Amino acid sequence: MPDTAERARMSAAAADLDLGPDVRPVAAVNYHITVAFVGDVAAGQEVALRGIGRAQRARRSDACFDAYEYWPKPEVVVAAARVIPPALQELWQHLHADLAAGDFALNPKRLRPHVTLARKVSQTPALPAICAFHWSCRQLCLMRADGAGDERVYTVVEAWPLLDESPT
Repeated sequence: MPDTAERARMSAAAADLDLGPDVRPVAAVNYHITVAFVGDVAAGQEVALRGIGRAQRARRSDACFDAYEYWPKPEVVVAAARVIPPALQELWQHLHADLAAGDFALNPKRLRPHVTLARKVSQTPALPAICAFHWSCRQLCLMRADGAGDERVYTVVEAWPLLDESPT
């Protein structure tokens, strides 16, 4: 989850986009980077997810979101990081290995750091150049999505700090 200043920069960037009247902007409180998506899980599986999250030993990293992208299949506009920070890539690899070992179905199959800014973008928009912004990734969170569609709200279930240095 971004801090307040990072969230404000992203929100300002999203407000500058002219995407049309039917587009649904994502609420700033819902901005996040998805490192692993496991979908709906049973209550018993949440305990296992918490254990996997708690076991991660990854370094903090800074991501630079330097491009807007339109993804036609989910009909979204995102702010994307074209360069993946090595520490974030390492976290993704370790987390996915641990989740796969716990029999969790994973999607997607590769890391694409992004922040979804708008949904229900049905036509390819003319996207301006982005004023790049940085996000300091300081914690790994287990999150839950409640509600559906535009009413979806993301809640942090549990969070674990990322390390200042490489794990030993």
